[in-house]
Amino acid sequence: MSFAWMGWTLPTALFFGGIALALVALGFLAKLAPNNEPRIGLFGVATQRGDRFFLSLLGAAFIHLGWIALAPADMPLWFASIAAVVYAAIVFRFG
Repeated sequence: MSFAWMGWTLPTALFFGGIALALVALGFLAKLAPNNEPRIGLFGVATQRGDRFFLSLLGAAFIHLGWIALAPADMPLWFASIAAVVYAAIVFRFG
């Protein structure tokens, strides 16, 4: 089976590898610290670790799409990545 049609590049492989590593880390965290009770966040919605992780990934996608659409062409995309990491930290802390 050939995966040539997928157009894998190093950034794409690193992105999906990072998501896979994050899911493995969440699995280990669930095993080590099973205390995963829902907590009420900033918007009044009860969330658990997996929910906050999903919201972080979704927010990161929207941050990057917005950056591509609205930022000048000479602005590096890694600024959006920094903003996405800050957003994820806020979601995990206060979400």
